[in-house]
Parts: sequence; C-alpha cells; structure tokens
Amino acid sequence: MLERTAYFEPIGSEEQNCEFIAMARKSFARDVWERFCSNRRALIGLYVLALIVLLAIIGPMISPYPYDGMGADINKGISWNHWFGTDALGRDLFTRVLYGVRISVMIGFVTTFINMLLGVLYGGIAGFAGGKTDMLMMRLVDVMYAIPSLLYIILLMLILGANVGSIMLGMCVSGWIGVARLMRSQVIALKEREFALAAYTQGASPARILCRHLLSNAMGPLVVSATLNIPQAIFMEAFLSFIGMGISAPQASLGTLAQSARMYMSVFPNQMICPIAMICLIIFALNFIGEGLDEALNPKGGNGRA
Repeated sequence: MLERTAYFEPIGSEEQNCEFIAMARKSFARDVWERFCSNRRALIGLYVLALIVLLAIIGPMISPYPYDGMGADINKGISWNHWFGTDALGRDLFTRVLYGVRISVMIGFVTTFINMLLGVLYGGIAGFAGGKTDMLMMRLVDVMYAIPSLLYIILLMLILGANVGSIMLGMCVSGWIGVARLMRSQVIALKEREFALAAYTQGASPARILCRHLLSNAMGPLVVSATLNIPQAIFMEAFLSFIGMGISAPQASLGTLAQSARMYMSVFPNQMICPIAMICLIIFALNFIGEGLDEALNPKGGNGRA
C-alpha cells in the first residue's frame, strides 16, 4: 500500500510571523500633518502666519497707544517708543499696522469661508445632478463670470457705504464661481467611481452620497484652493483701499495705511514700507501653506507650487 504524501502542511507560528512588519496605525489627518511638517517652507509659513495673527489679536490691546489716538509726535521715524514710527497725525504706526492686519486677515478668511460654502454647495449640486440642471446652473455661472468682480464691489460700496461689510459682500457675490467649477469637476470625476456606485446600490440617498462620499474625497483640492484664495482676498481689499475705495476712517486696513502714506513716500518711506511689507509677509506665508497642503493632501500628484 502506497504511503500518502502530504503536499500541504500547516506551518508554525514563527514562520507565519517572519514576514510580518509592525506598523503603527495613522489616521488620515495625522498622515497629512506629518507630510505637511516635512515641508520646511510650509511649516515656516504656518509659524509666521500664526505669529502675525497672534500679534494682531493681542497687540492693539496691550499697546500703550490707541490705533486712532493722535499725539504730538508727528511723522517720527523708527524708534524705541514707536517701532514703526508715527504718521502725519501722530498716531503710532505699529499699533495701526497690527490693527490693519486684524481687519485684512478677517476679510480674507471670512470671504474665503463664505465663498467655499457657496461654491461647494452650488458646484456639488450641479455636478451630481448633471443633464439640463447642470447646464442651466453653469450657464448662470458663465453670465456672472462675464461681469468683472470689481464692478460688484464698487456698486455695493456705493449703495451700502465704504465699510468692511460691503467689501466682504462684494467679494462674495462672484468669488464662489471658481470654487463651484472646481467642485463640479471633482464631483463629475468621482460620482462614477466604485465607492459611489456601491453606496448607490446599497440605497444611500443622493444627499448622503454627495456629502458623505463625494465631498470628503474632493476636500484636498478644495482646501488648497481655499488657502490660495485667502491672499487673493487680502490683496483685493488692499488694492481697493489703496485706490481710495476701502474702509472709511478712523478704521484702517493695510491698504488704507499704504494709501495714506503715499504722499509722504519720498520723505517718510517707513510709513509706506511697513504696511506693504506686512502684506507681502502674509501673502508669502499663505502661499507656502498652500504649497504644503497641496503636497500633503495629494502626495502623488502635487503641483509643487513655488
């Protein structure tokens, strides 16, 4: 009688674990944060922006000079008493620059948040619905895009006055269009993927598929777009203030500070250089953060913005 040969034999526990590689579990947020921290420029930009925002919040409160208080030291240069000097009315420029940072950064963040909210909602519905609904919604976007956004801002400021609210409202009238187009393209590309079809076959509602599955997978490009839209809003506000269409006195943004110092540029250049340098510093920091988020959220296909 032939003896049976064992072709398959159970292996021991030592052989089972010989190729096992122990690896700590990481959440998506932690993985993104670690990749973000590996980008030195993005980390420096985050630290610089956090420091500027912190100074803008607590600086005017602890400063011995009020932002709108006039003094006898008129057009003074940089000194220990006035780190950025004083303006033509004797007001401390360091306090006013920090107060201007507070207003400019608030306008940038608030308008970007509102534009992101409107654009994600509008573009998500258009891309998910498709067909005639998509065509009608996007043709409305094309009509609004044909009108310059500066015209909306000017008309609203003429109606509501030159204040922070009218500037933010004017930026939000057409500022969401780019986000809506980006969200629509992401939803069209993602709604035919396997995970979206699996959710549909399991009976998930369209709202759940859009919010729970499609939006979460499209957040990478949207977050990067938001970080790049914030400096655009800050620069737009500074531009409007520089041409004399910004917020009214005694409030001051970085743009109004640069505009008021224009006539003294050749005599007292510190009055112009300080607010402009702060604008450049904020924009560079936000661009570095956007670059780091782009590489962290999309490590295989990052654009590598400089």
